[in-house]
Amino acid sequence: MDRRRILVVDDEERMVRFIRMNLEHDGFQVGEAFNGKQAIQKIRDFTPDLILLDVMMPDIDGFDVLETVRDFSNVPVIMLTAKGRRGRPGART
Repeated sequence: MDRRRILVVDDEERMVRFIRMNLEHDGFQVGEAFNGKQAIQKIRDFTPDLILLDVMMPDIDGFDVLETVRDFSNVPVIMLTAKGRRGRPGART
């Protein structure tokens, strides 16, 4: 059986390595990209079954990456963000 491929995209390398380690432990094949441009190319080359995509990246944000990817793929995408919800009642920041 082929291992499922997951692409992890985040500009924080430590976060990518942590996620990669856990996914590989669970038997997934993991690709990684550290910015939006790398992500778009990696999606074309790696052909993942799922993408974990950070929203806030310095070159191209996750929403723009997703828009570009939708021109050539309908791979499932889970958007990740660490942005807090300051000012909202009950929010933890």
